[in-house]
Amino acid sequence: MTKHFIPLDRAVSFVDPPDHARVRSVVAPYFTQRGIDRHRIRAHQLMEERCRELEAVGAPADLVRHVISPFALGMISEVMGIPAGDQPQIRAWAQTILTRASDDAQALRAEEAKQAARAYFSSLAAQRRAEPREDVMSALVAAVDAGRIDEEELLALATLMGLNGWHAVCNNVTNMMFVLLTQPQLRDWLHRHPGQILPAVDELLRWIPHKHGVGQPRVATEDVEVGGVLIREGEFVYVSYVAANWDERVYPDPGRIDFERKGLPHVAFGFGPHACVGPLLARMEAEILVNTLTGRFPTMRLAVPSENVAWQTDVLIRGPVDLPVTWSPSR
Repeated sequence: MTKHFIPLDRAVSFVDPPDHARVRSVVAPYFTQRGIDRHRIRAHQLMEERCRELEAVGAPADLVRHVISPFALGMISEVMGIPAGDQPQIRAWAQTILTRASDDAQALRAEEAKQAARAYFSSLAAQRRAEPREDVMSALVAAVDAGRIDEEELLALATLMGLNGWHAVCNNVTNMMFVLLTQPQLRDWLHRHPGQILPAVDELLRWIPHKHGVGQPRVATEDVEVGGVLIREGEFVYVSYVAANWDERVYPDPGRIDFERKGLPHVAFGFGPHACVGPLLARMEAEILVNTLTGRFPTMRLAVPSENVAWQTDVLIRGPVDLPVTWSPSR
């Protein structure tokens, strides 16, 4: 993971206890089941708007452009409190920062995007300080004013959640739809078991190798033996969630997608204190999007051969660039 992938240097991903728990505790209540359920009705409304646009555009159409990307962006903006008019800029900053730089010019653009995002969230925080609302930005501002976190921690956390909240869900769900569009037997299973969408989403999260790379390293604080290997104090350890999710000792026949799979949960959202703060939100978004699209467009299929779908190769979380689809009009 190159340094410019990190939205701001004080991002909570790189903070150790006890400060890590202190910062996360500010936003944790917004990402509990109760907190996420508050947004479920709005999620269905946003999805309905996306489906109507897709139908208005007509087949063939890009599923990423018209449905997945704006839905993911709209949902994290709803939670964070980002106005609709600012959302395209959030997406542009995320795309710039979370794409691996291949030269100095791209690295400079990423740094400029970071600073612009920092200035934006600083301005949004000032607005919420003057007019608080029921959103994460207002909670962050209140936490600063109460002395629980400082202003830099607010900016780092807001930038991390705002940018990654779109990037991760957009690419993960695009991967899910690619799988379902290229493996019709899985869509048939969903049609036969409409109440089993959450287990299906979790199995797709386990199976899809979405993380491009192994992320940030862990550093051993003392000598320790793991799996018969001695790791010495100060050595770096890279953890691959992708490899863990395909471990045949845990998931029999891991290369097969099995929506009825039993056993240990996946680690697509990480594990331990640094696990993703918003897995319930991400799962709800995937549940609603996949369930709605497979139910509303039962004849949807790729409009191009699967081998012609272009893939992003330099982003933090991989996924198709676009997803051209077609479908038969409903009668």
